[in-house]
Amino acid sequence: MKRKKIKKSKPKIKRKQKIVANSPLALLSVSDKKGLAQFAKGLKKLGFDIVSSGGTAKFLRKSGVKVTEAAKLTNYPSMLGGRVKTLHPVIHGGILANRSLKDHLKDMKKFKIRPIDIVACNLYPFESTIAKPKCTLEEAVEQIDIGGPAMVRAAAKNFKDVAIIVNPEEYPAILKELEENDGKTTLETRQKLALAAFSHTMIYDTAISEYLAKMFDGIEKFPGQIRLSIKKIQDLRYGENPHQKAAFYKDNGHVHKGSIVDAKQISGKELSFNNIVDLDSAWSIVNYFAEPTVAIIKHNNPCGAAKAKTIVEAYKKAYECDKVSAFGGIIAVNREVDVNLAKAIGDLFIEAIIAPEYDQEALDLLKKKKNLRIMKLELMGPKHSVLDYKRISGGFLIQDADAAQLGINEIKTVTEKEPTLGQMDDLFFAWGICKYVKSNAIIFVKEGAAVGIGAGQMSRIDSTEIAAKKAGEKTKGAVMSSDAFFPFRDNVDLAAKIGISAIIQPGGSIKDDDSIKAANEHGIPMVFTGRRHFRH
Repeated sequence: MKRKKIKKSKPKIKRKQKIVANSPLALLSVSDKKGLAQFAKGLKKLGFDIVSSGGTAKFLRKSGVKVTEAAKLTNYPSMLGGRVKTLHPVIHGGILANRSLKDHLKDMKKFKIRPIDIVACNLYPFESTIAKPKCTLEEAVEQIDIGGPAMVRAAAKNFKDVAIIVNPEEYPAILKELEENDGKTTLETRQKLALAAFSHTMIYDTAISEYLAKMFDGIEKFPGQIRLSIKKIQDLRYGENPHQKAAFYKDNGHVHKGSIVDAKQISGKELSFNNIVDLDSAWSIVNYFAEPTVAIIKHNNPCGAAKAKTIVEAYKKAYECDKVSAFGGIIAVNREVDVNLAKAIGDLFIEAIIAPEYDQEALDLLKKKKNLRIMKLELMGPKHSVLDYKRISGGFLIQDADAAQLGINEIKTVTEKEPTLGQMDDLFFAWGICKYVKSNAIIFVKEGAAVGIGAGQMSRIDSTEIAAKKAGEKTKGAVMSSDAFFPFRDNVDLAAKIGISAIIQPGGSIKDDDSIKAANEHGIPMVFTGRRHFRH
């Protein structure tokens, strides 16, 4: 006797939708919940139904917003420890459906897919997670968002019908547009939002790629491909010259405490392109030294620099180096600006000043200079490995940043005469300043202050002559620093003629013996660093 075959029916998916079918639908699934409750409440007032996943749904309910869990829409729970929540055709079909295509509408009707008009989504905090000192690879991997980028890219791709919001700061403007446009966003708005969304996922993927490259590659400093991820801070009035347009950007991967991109402007005119370049150079100089130090920058070269027991004394010594060039310059200070320093600056016209702190009386005095840009920035922390990018036509040159400090054990006296302790202190200060001067660079320093600076000349002897002219009689007893080796003994001979007492230079010339012989003849101690500081 034959048994009858029993046909197994396919299980029907029952979706318990607590949403009204003819209402517009918004999907909110965010890591950054800033402004979210107000946005959701605004959407509700405009007649939107809201679908959210896990943590976002919980947050909105606590904020008094009625939402439907994505799991109830898809009839699938969050699974795999939260790795799978929104990866479902009901979600992505609602986002990706082109409402002008009959086939798409047919599929939506067949599979009971609701169109989703608004998606608000930002991603897991991957960058803040890996910034933690004790972050493990396992912790980082769990912060690699999958569903979020998929929704963001889907919504951005379908900008014709869907508005994708990745930045909470956009919420008020979107609500206003919806109110004024019968619950709809404009195509122009959706296009702008889509561009921002693709930038958002690009930055996110770049951070992951760079992190995993360091973890898995061991890690190649100069890999086959490098992706730049930068975010605009502000537009600038113009670039180096008025006919050039410009903007100020921040490296999304930057982690250095005290970087110029984090400076806060307290007062004064808007920063210019050249102001920012000069502030960066000036700030780098004063952060190089532990003692109270002041640097005055003009056209991206120091025209004065000094250290002293007090910051006002350091300023006075720095200003004495080149009073003419200091006019219209930029001042950087690695201590609090007090009222004595503010008074010492007096009526001198300067473009900007930057310091870690200001006392109130000093600030009140400085603010009287209406156009003076007053900048505040915490001192730099320990330097991490960083690359220096130089733009050339059609590409980049990339190198290690010149961040190395000079240790006492790294220098070598090459002459018969040794420098004194006082001379050695000045030599080290001169060498530190030299690194921030355009090549060819010659620095004269006396008692902790630069007294003559020769910069940017094609011939080293020309730079020496310029430094001598700037210093005048102050050359007598000063020390001399050169950013690269002396090609001939003429620099030593000139140094002796004007009264230089000691010299520091990298060495490495085929004619080093000539320079050493000249120094011995003149009784000038000379030390080699074995390292140069070209700055092109």
